[in-house]
Amino acid sequence: MKSKSIKGKSTEEIKTAFTESIADGFEPTLAICFISKSLDRSAISDLFDTAGISVFGCTTNGEFIDEEPEKGSAAILLMDMNKDHFQIYFEEYPEKNYREVAKGIAEKAKEKFANPAFFIGISDASADGEEVLRGIEEIAGSAVNAFGGAAGDDYSFSETFVFTNGKDSGKAMICIALDESNVQINGIATCGWKPLGTEKLVTKSEGNHVYTVDNLPVLDLTAKYGGIKNVTPENDSLLIEIAANFPLQLQREKGDPVMRPGLVVDWSDRSYYTSGAVPQGSKVRFSLPPDFDVMEKVVKGVENLKATVMPEADAVIVFSCAGRILSLGPLMSQELEGIKNVWNVPMVGMFSNAELGRATGGNLEMHNLTTCCVALKEK
Repeated sequence: MKSKSIKGKSTEEIKTAFTESIADGFEPTLAICFISKSLDRSAISDLFDTAGISVFGCTTNGEFIDEEPEKGSAAILLMDMNKDHFQIYFEEYPEKNYREVAKGIAEKAKEKFANPAFFIGISDASADGEEVLRGIEEIAGSAVNAFGGAAGDDYSFSETFVFTNGKDSGKAMICIALDESNVQINGIATCGWKPLGTEKLVTKSEGNHVYTVDNLPVLDLTAKYGGIKNVTPENDSLLIEIAANFPLQLQREKGDPVMRPGLVVDWSDRSYYTSGAVPQGSKVRFSLPPDFDVMEKVVKGVENLKATVMPEADAVIVFSCAGRILSLGPLMSQELEGIKNVWNVPMVGMFSNAELGRATGGNLEMHNLTTCCVALKEK
């Protein structure tokens, strides 16, 4: 399979880049489109639709095709994958029936491919990515390869979108089902945030609403361990500091912990809502602010993926949490360059609201503050 990455800050720039990419006879069949809400994503999608190219699209918090992160742009990966080797599904979930929608897609994929893998995008910040993964697992089995991310909205915290040929929705799931007998797909989800202190017990929670840890308000404990001052509603930077630097680390019986940053505070009892479920009775640890080791762990994880299961790749797709670039700033380019250099093939990526993938040594999870790197190779 041949692949090419293009980028631009307008529909016209993308049109020009696309025209140049096919000048040598390249005939792409699939476009992975990561596009800022500030651009006309429908016009860009229509450009590929007119050319007979299937579109997998997400809005973003930033985009990249190499080591330089962009804002307000479109980053696109074009592939000439055999059309018999993939199928795109697009389904809305207005009733928040995430598991049922995912099951329906997985059932269709199983009818088409004996051994399907899944590449997923979800819109709506409140969508439960874990329920999506559980629905796919229910049909395709616990060992299924499934990766993806949650769409962004340029940090406006308003509305996110996924889209495909002629379709666009703020409450939907887009999925590429891949025939694993003909397309190899492997990935890794790595965070790197180091834990702080001993394990703590979640003494009161409901879903993703965490009230108390060790019988103390979770906000107060987070502030204590993070050395955070001015923990008041008037502190406009409080949530970004908590989410980007001091997430809860939800411990799992097997595999790496999963990040659960606080995103919305309930000041009446100093509880907060996290990005995903934190079951009552589970154990958590607090986090240290990130350092260089965070980036090194991600790059080493990707290098290990190549060394152990994916020696060659035709293309690489990356979902990196928006919180990583907020924490790492200009250093983020070093991590992206390190990933790019592992296979040195065309790459596309976005800064996402959440990441979907298998935790190292563990289960399929919805992640935060994590980089999910996916490599593809057509056999």
